[in-house]
Amino acid sequence: MPEPSSFTPTVPAWELRPATTDDVEPVAELRAVVLRADLERLGRYDAHRVRQRLRDAFDASCTSVLTVDGAFAGCVALRPAGRGEVWLEHFYLSPALQGRGLGTAVLRSLLARADTEGLRVRLNVLRGSAARRLYARTGFRVTSEDPVDVFMVREPYAG
Repeated sequence: MPEPSSFTPTVPAWELRPATTDDVEPVAELRAVVLRADLERLGRYDAHRVRQRLRDAFDASCTSVLTVDGAFAGCVALRPAGRGEVWLEHFYLSPALQGRGLGTAVLRSLLARADTEGLRVRLNVLRGSAARRLYARTGFRVTSEDPVDVFMVREPYAG
């Protein structure tokens, strides 16, 4: 039997579907779960606020729900920002599915679409978040930081 370190994660089959207003509560709950450890580390976790900020910012028209085997598994939003830019927001993946290449697969798919449209992609990630490594691996570079957030950008690939 091979050593555990030699296993290659298997990316589960996934789909993105347009979000609806009915998705706001499952997304808000997932956000609270996914961000909790990072927000606690930064001294910023508030159980109500973490959910309410999502509710206040949720825009179904630019949000997609990630499904695996037909079940809710995460979400992501690409919000138009004008001037050939979009903001990547609310990219949350169920903890049970993390570490299997799913986040990378979804992100690469979104970035390929942005590249086709010639769009620069911006995002912010919490300081110390493991997600920052994913973004760096997929071509994002840091543009600025503050005590809570790291702001990153990825230029379109003209390939």
